[in-house]
Amino acid sequence: MDYFVCDKLIQWGLSEWIEKFKEQDIDKESLYYLENQDILSLIPKLGPRVKFKRNLELLKREEQNVNEGTEDFSIPHPQHHEDIIHLTEAGPSTSYNGKRKRDSQGETSEWQSPSKRQRDESEAMMLTDVKTVMRNVYVRLRNQDNTKLNTFLKTKISDLETDKRELVGVFGRTGAGKSSLINAVIGEKKLLPTGSVSACTSVMIKVEANRHNLKYEADVEFITEEEWRDELWSINQLNVDNPDSETKSDHDDDHRDIVEKLSALYGDEWKEKTPENLLDNKYFNEIPEFLKSRKKTLICDSAEELSAQFVKYTRNDTKQGEGKEVKRWYWPLVKCVTIRVPNNDLLQHVTIVDLPGNGDRNKSRDEMWKGIVGNCSAVWIVAGIDRAASERESWEILKNVSGLIGNGGECQHIHFICTKSDDIEDLDDRSVDDVRACIFKRNTEAKEAVLQEFGKLHAIKKHFGGDSFKVFTVSSREFLNGRRLNKKSTEIPKLQDFLKNLNDCHSETLNYVSGAHGILSLIQGASCGGATGQKTVVCEHITKKINDHLCPTSEAMLKTYRAFKKCLSEGVETSKRSCERSLKFFLYPRRSGSAFHRILKCVVNNDGIYQPKKGKQLNLNLKLASFLTGSIDEEFRKTFPNEGKHGPFFGVINAFTLDTEGLIQQYNDVKLQLIFLKTEEEKLKTKLKREIRDRKKTIYHSLMETIEKSMQDCYERAAEFSGPGSLLNMRHTIERHVSESKNIMFDQAKKVMLNQLINLMKYIIITLEETMRESIELSLKTDDNLIPDVSAELTMVAKLFDELKRIPEEEMS
Repeated sequence: MDYFVCDKLIQWGLSEWIEKFKEQDIDKESLYYLENQDILSLIPKLGPRVKFKRNLELLKREEQNVNEGTEDFSIPHPQHHEDIIHLTEAGPSTSYNGKRKRDSQGETSEWQSPSKRQRDESEAMMLTDVKTVMRNVYVRLRNQDNTKLNTFLKTKISDLETDKRELVGVFGRTGAGKSSLINAVIGEKKLLPTGSVSACTSVMIKVEANRHNLKYEADVEFITEEEWRDELWSINQLNVDNPDSETKSDHDDDHRDIVEKLSALYGDEWKEKTPENLLDNKYFNEIPEFLKSRKKTLICDSAEELSAQFVKYTRNDTKQGEGKEVKRWYWPLVKCVTIRVPNNDLLQHVTIVDLPGNGDRNKSRDEMWKGIVGNCSAVWIVAGIDRAASERESWEILKNVSGLIGNGGECQHIHFICTKSDDIEDLDDRSVDDVRACIFKRNTEAKEAVLQEFGKLHAIKKHFGGDSFKVFTVSSREFLNGRRLNKKSTEIPKLQDFLKNLNDCHSETLNYVSGAHGILSLIQGASCGGATGQKTVVCEHITKKINDHLCPTSEAMLKTYRAFKKCLSEGVETSKRSCERSLKFFLYPRRSGSAFHRILKCVVNNDGIYQPKKGKQLNLNLKLASFLTGSIDEEFRKTFPNEGKHGPFFGVINAFTLDTEGLIQQYNDVKLQLIFLKTEEEKLKTKLKREIRDRKKTIYHSLMETIEKSMQDCYERAAEFSGPGSLLNMRHTIERHVSESKNIMFDQAKKVMLNQLINLMKYIIITLEETMRESIELSLKTDDNLIPDVSAELTMVAKLFDELKRIPEEEMS
């Protein structure tokens, strides 16, 4: 059968009629000559027949346009890509490389070597085509009897769909230039507001691609009404428990935070209202979604329009004066805002997140913050260049999140970004060359100073390798509007290149097409049957390979377990000796007046954590667990490196192989089944590495979480004290609990971590063995004549797969 016809039927969602066209020997030429009666004979059902006639009419019209030299050479919509060159029987010279190039006579010439953008666009269309094929195959399988093989194949097709997004977390104090930086990097000058209104440090803002339409969109996610009720109650209790004027002075950051939050939402009305009054529905008329626990979606035609709409959910105008219309600013109720930008290649598989530096007092906002920070592939610490090396807040942010992004996360890159590199006085009268020289000198000095400062942070280095930290000096203003610097010297292009590398569209397409190729190979191999002798030999060979790998895999992981056990045992003994001394530094700081009474009250009310508006978080659980985490940090990083390539766990998985390439050369009659097993092996290794990455976070955080659970009862008892002497009672309650439980608490934390490590080891061994044995059983020991013939689909996908594999080689050459 002509492949062109098969391809068209698949594209048009008519794959069930392929056999009928094959029986009648319909090729590309005869397709164009089909009359109504012919079509009625081929497709007797009215619905599919109407669809076929309409698509055939469009195909003829486009073919006519090409012949007349009036072809539109823009990239086609994925649903109508008939102008893409077709993989016919002409041979391997045909290609899926995007646009065709006209010569001087207006005719199409040879395919030109595509740019990366063209390559990405053509690969996107490849992916769309292969997904269409697999959806049609799924439908055909669904119409068959649910045999074991049939169910297995449908599951494998469903598992092909993945959307792994890389997160880039952006930290920095207000005024450091985060919004301008993000705008410049993604090429949207007016997306995130800058200047006239101040950024709210508690709202997370995600920026990602809109892959569904050409609109600018924003989803506003709110905290729940119950959470706001609890927050209002806590604020009220704080005021009641701490009437002392010292805690309410203009110098009290926490009190200013409360005033700012309530004033943003209620104006001055909150001063005379009870918490219950402040929950009146009249305050939420503009955001009924808040009362219904739903997201609010904003849709606009431009970035500037969207920015004007969502500003009230992310920013705060603190300078509203007399005579101005009082506006409500809803950021105190907002958990997260997700902005979607159309036509942005840098964000296709990357989400940039503007993050608060310290988490949040609100429980759900803090949980979301921790989850996002722990999932960041890269972290950008943003500081103004004038005092980047000495700015305390930026370095405190890095220290606070190091455990979350390092051993407790998956961050591979820390970028310290010095902004406003062109912001130098008295440059207006100088020549352009002098300006550039001055800026270059300043940037060089800033980079050296920041690198020296990072060199002092030995605790952070336990979480990261030496090449993880890089410094950039950028000028967003010069990149967007400037004339004194060329764009390259603003270093924004370097950050854009970094995002391009994270946006591995080729990898996503290759993985999907490879998986589809393997599944179609198995389907076709199972429908053909035969080669029983070769199947038996290959099955025995592969089973032996699996058994040979399982033993060294288990041994490597057991060696790690013993090393962890040794480190943790030392950490437990150190914790028992030092915890009470460490606790005294926490409970009796140098300045421990009535302000500390309020802080400790917050600690016991919030499960051991005090989250200030600015500055360092106080976490008693982390303090008590610090000797345990310190004892394993270096060993943990060696065992679970965030790049996922080395170490005893990632290393043994990368080394695992069934040697299917060699077997294909020897046993050609089971080639299709071996192709499937090869793709299954790669998919399994990817799945295991993802699971290790996720579980290692849980394992690392288990130490502190076990301590927190052990301290829970103590916090509850301490929180009950009020009035005179309550500070002393809280301190004594905590000290007594730690003294009495230290001989159990730290051993329990060690036990929990080791148990989780054992569970991970068991999961890896069992998954490797059972998954591959099931795949062998169903590929080499099962034939099913009822499985549909997918030879045409396999031919198409195999050609696309071969072409995708060639792309990296062509780029290298």
